[in-house]
Amino acid sequence: MLVKPQAPDKAPAASGSSFNQLLGIKGAAQETNKWKIRLQLTKPVTWPPLIWGIVCGAAASGNFHWNLEDVAKSIVCMIMSGPCLTGYTQTINDWYDREIDAINEPYRPIPSGAISENEAGHDFPTIFWLAVGGSLLSYIYSAPPLKHNTFDDCPLSTPKWAGQALFGTLTPDIIVLTLLYSIAGLGIAIVNDFKSVEGDRAMGLQSLPVAFGPETAKWICVGAIDITQISVAGYLLGAGKPYYALALLALIVPQIVFQASAQPFLILGLLVTALATSH
Repeated sequence: MLVKPQAPDKAPAASGSSFNQLLGIKGAAQETNKWKIRLQLTKPVTWPPLIWGIVCGAAASGNFHWNLEDVAKSIVCMIMSGPCLTGYTQTINDWYDREIDAINEPYRPIPSGAISENEAGHDFPTIFWLAVGGSLLSYIYSAPPLKHNTFDDCPLSTPKWAGQALFGTLTPDIIVLTLLYSIAGLGIAIVNDFKSVEGDRAMGLQSLPVAFGPETAKWICVGAIDITQISVAGYLLGAGKPYYALALLALIVPQIVFQASAQPFLILGLLVTALATSH
């Protein structure tokens, strides 16, 4: 006869320890404060070895000095290694072990229902991969071999996607609309390359003004700004959002007139589009 294994009892709130809850270890008190629960998920008890590792590494380098700059750099590195990196690792671990914890440690935040699964994580770590992708884009924007090549910049997509994924669901239409805005943002970014034509040409950097000449690059810039935003306005009109579409079209005019100062109007247009898609 098979005997069904018995899950251990949940730690009762009366006998659980608040200190254990904050450290993320067994015997924790049941907590309703979401920020304390999020801290519990990161298991602060696991941070010290990583933080101590920074101390040991700094000591081993022979280059650490007790001055404000070195101390500040060490503290930032400790925070990134302990609370940020280790906390992320422990939270992901609890997310993927939630079914096992439901048997072994049902008082953990996720299986106990103290925090919802959607608040703790997602099946696909969207924000993590957006951070990785955004970091890569940041690197290739400034580093060889793609430094300032023609289409190396997608500055508006990743933050917008991260915000959408953080508080909602990143849908295909949002991805497409934001990519269109990034093309418009590229048009704005081209303006910065006009002042660096001589240096870029001397260093062999193929910015648009170098590759096509300033006059042609100017019209590519204007076309990128106009066509993409008009496309977004057309989408909003087709989606039954005529007032948002008209507001976006109105913001395109000053971008054409004041090309060198177009960025504020572009950003406002992005907000208009975001508000339109949120309703």
